[in-house]
Amino acid sequence: MSASIELSSVHGPRTIGRGGPCYVIAEMSANHNHDIERAERIVRAAAEAGADAIKLQTYTADTLTIPCDNEYFRIKGTLWEGRTLHDLYQEAYTPWEWQPRLKALANDLGMDCFSTPFDASAVDFLEEMGVPCHKVASFENGDIPLLEKIASTGKPVILSTGMATLADIDEAVRTLRVNGSGGVALLKCTSAYPAPPEEANLRTIPHMAEAFDCPAGLSDHTMGSAVAVAAVALGACIIEKHFTLSRADGGPDSEFSMEPYEFGQMVRDIRSAEVALGRVCYEQTPKQRASAVFKRSLFAVADIKDGEPFTPDNVRSIRPGYGLHPRHLAMVLSRRAAADIAKGTPLTFELLK
Repeated sequence: MSASIELSSVHGPRTIGRGGPCYVIAEMSANHNHDIERAERIVRAAAEAGADAIKLQTYTADTLTIPCDNEYFRIKGTLWEGRTLHDLYQEAYTPWEWQPRLKALANDLGMDCFSTPFDASAVDFLEEMGVPCHKVASFENGDIPLLEKIASTGKPVILSTGMATLADIDEAVRTLRVNGSGGVALLKCTSAYPAPPEEANLRTIPHMAEAFDCPAGLSDHTMGSAVAVAAVALGACIIEKHFTLSRADGGPDSEFSMEPYEFGQMVRDIRSAEVALGRVCYEQTPKQRASAVFKRSLFAVADIKDGEPFTPDNVRSIRPGYGLHPRHLAMVLSRRAAADIAKGTPLTFELLK
């Protein structure tokens, strides 16, 4: 077992985890609206916004469900209320013939491109495409035969954990490892669309990383970037967000997707958070040392004659920091001046009798 995974990235071997930079994934999902040119614009916009990878989904309506409109196949209590599963997936799927073309474009732009396979035929298709890893969706993380098929490729696997209990995650991870996956990374995921921040439970991320000795991150369905940046501060080494050109353009996933300028700002904030995490450090930095002069110290705040006692009226702890340390105030107030001292003079031991 390893606390990192290795991807054969477009930039060469890439380590995810172990203090490496956060791997930021733009999820296209259904935001192409069945327009290949729009899909290509999404790929270009994701690259410009700083994404490390663009992620697709590889399924058809018939590989996910059946065309049936009885009560079991009607969606309830979500953004897609009242629709049948088959109808939604028919609208949302990404045509398979597009996917090699989108991967080639992403690679030309310096991004990785991979996908979520939803059945064995999709795994085979993506292997022919030469994807660097496979993603497992939250609603498929309990499909043990599918996990076995994915693991058998020997590729790293990024698994979303929405809808899964700790025992479910343990079963999924053991299945992937036993069947030969090239490493496993876990994503905390709240399977609500959009997800409220109060249900993110980000403290689960470091717990998962420790419990399963693997990289952990966040598949984020909340609005905005605050939750994603907070996750990075807690140790998330992968962030995945849905990405669209404009929410106003509509589509099954547009309402909870990020627009390019938002995604770009999130990437910049993530990189700032990574730098800010730094290391355990109590020493003064060079910038702090330049400001040390503004600390408090003991000064004469009135003219003091030679031999005159120091009192709270003529000595105070004030800024700047050129005089004796404030810890010496009690001792100073028990002494007399060793010379005439002008108001505004920093006190030194030589000025004390």
